[in-house]
Amino acid sequence: MVEGDSAKSKSETYNVEAGLQPNYNQNNAAAAAAAANAGNAASNPNHSASLTGAHSNSANSGAPHIDNRAIIQPYSLGTPSAKQPEYQFAADNRGYEPEFNQNGKQDVERSAPGGGDGGDASDEAAADQKRRRSKTPLPPPTRPIVANFERAIELCEYGKFHYILLAICGLVSTSEEMDVISMSFILPSAQCDLDLNTETKGWLNSIIFIGMMVGAYFWGSIADSFGRKKILIVISFMNAFCIVASSFSQTYAYFMLFRFLNGAALGGSGPVIWSYFAEFQPKAKRGSMLSFMAAFWTFGNLFVAGLAWLIIPTKIGFISTYFTYNSWRIFLLVCSIPSFLVGFLLFYLPESPKFLLTRGKKDKALAIFRGIFVTNTKKKPEEYMVYDLEVDEKLNTESAQGFKGKYHRMISGMVDHSRDLFKSPILRFTLVSITINFTFHIGYYGLMMWFPEVFNRYEEYESKHPNQPADICGVTEYVVNLSKNEVTNGTCNSDIPSSVFMESLITLASALPANLFAILGMDMLGRRFFLIAGTMTAGICSALMYLVRSSLQNLLVSAVFSGAISAANAALDCLITEVFPTKLRATGVAISMVAARLGGIIGNIVIAQLLDHFCPVPTFIVSGLLIGGGLMCLLLPNTTRKELN
Repeated sequence: MVEGDSAKSKSETYNVEAGLQPNYNQNNAAAAAAAANAGNAASNPNHSASLTGAHSNSANSGAPHIDNRAIIQPYSLGTPSAKQPEYQFAADNRGYEPEFNQNGKQDVERSAPGGGDGGDASDEAAADQKRRRSKTPLPPPTRPIVANFERAIELCEYGKFHYILLAICGLVSTSEEMDVISMSFILPSAQCDLDLNTETKGWLNSIIFIGMMVGAYFWGSIADSFGRKKILIVISFMNAFCIVASSFSQTYAYFMLFRFLNGAALGGSGPVIWSYFAEFQPKAKRGSMLSFMAAFWTFGNLFVAGLAWLIIPTKIGFISTYFTYNSWRIFLLVCSIPSFLVGFLLFYLPESPKFLLTRGKKDKALAIFRGIFVTNTKKKPEEYMVYDLEVDEKLNTESAQGFKGKYHRMISGMVDHSRDLFKSPILRFTLVSITINFTFHIGYYGLMMWFPEVFNRYEEYESKHPNQPADICGVTEYVVNLSKNEVTNGTCNSDIPSSVFMESLITLASALPANLFAILGMDMLGRRFFLIAGTMTAGICSALMYLVRSSLQNLLVSAVFSGAISAANAALDCLITEVFPTKLRATGVAISMVAARLGGIIGNIVIAQLLDHFCPVPTFIVSGLLIGGGLMCLLLPNTTRKELN
């Protein structure tokens, strides 16, 4: 929080982000005189200061004090009211009126022909065009300007707000990955409680992806119609409550039901949070920050592996004839805490200004930009050198169509956005992103979700056959036959050695250096470089799994696979988020995620069955899909350090 002047009266303060804009030039006569004498600004420093929105005598004029509070504060989800004046804007906002030169032309950053001071203006415009061609940053303006989104967010500078945003949005990604990967640790532990075999384990791993496939399109389309923030809050709480309910489920059917609902909530989390986070980032930092947020998936993997190691092997819990609440259920309950936490934290963030601009709400967007500026710089909001924002009228669908009912707007928005995604020129981006996500996630979830199970199988085999090498097919055949004998004898053993959790933790931790490399190099080497290099390395590792002969060799190959595919995943998230236009971004990412979840379903059901009955076919299938899907990114445009448009 940026502190305001607490000595001032509360009645004389203004909420910067909520849009209660003060009249920064209280003395209208003085403001008029300032505009009339603009030509003398250079010779009069005090007068020049007034042209930039500053008060030369603010200490003695009795003007209302600006509460320099940060943008990070709670806001109502409901409609504006007297008690909760969300986004109520003063009609008179003279502090951000444009300056006029002696010829009566507005002084804006993009100098118009004939505007400004003749030759000086044209020279400045030419210099600006030259800078844009050379991709060098524009210098800060000396007076309020009209700016597009990229220039407006750039002038907010980069600082405290963006790091708080990263922490909260990153926690959303962490909680999402925890919920997905947690099942891979539960399967060996719950096989006795829920009477699981390889087939039912595959369906349990897949049901969350079926839910995500359904929820991704639904939530993504709504987010493109109603905004990102509200949807994220609803999703977070729905996700948390479904996890808690699944932990209390005593039968396989109820557990499947709540995992499906859990997936339906998670399906919206991915596309919406990536769209939301990207729409606050300047183009110079977007790649590195999106890669940084992708690293939170790795943090989620490590956190859930650590929790599983601490909780599941213990004997804590309650067991009776009619109700069981043992260690793996407590583990699930603990995994719901991050979702509850982010649900509350999201109240403290604003709506996406990029989304607001596409809805024609530039006043709200401008108020948010000022709040970000105040938070990052600790300066007064009137020092933000943007008084108006450019809005593409073609995207201003809300003002063009007029008011519609919420449900009618929701349905029509879903249909319109989906139709637009399958029209030229967006059609090619949509089809390629669907194909890449489908092939990528067959490999990503088809192997990653089964790593703890494979580690456990190797432990079972080596405990009975010490110092006897075996490939993954031989180990699988031994474990499958052992399970059949246990079913015949009516016995069941769900104890998991601690070494399985340790190996899982090492495998997931190997993604940390890969993510660090992606963060540092994403904006230099590009999205396509990391995606192709990562998928090719992971594909080679998948093929090499057939050649391993011990648990140690299996661990090494799995660790390299995890690191390579994590770097590729960061690049894929960046590329897919940036390739769609703002109006269609959440829906486009959502449809891509639907394909990704379908790949996860096939990966978990088909790969598991093939591994048990047609080994080693699945390892080579995954290898081919990863390499082929990664190369398809060459069909998408290069979005590295480009405007988000």
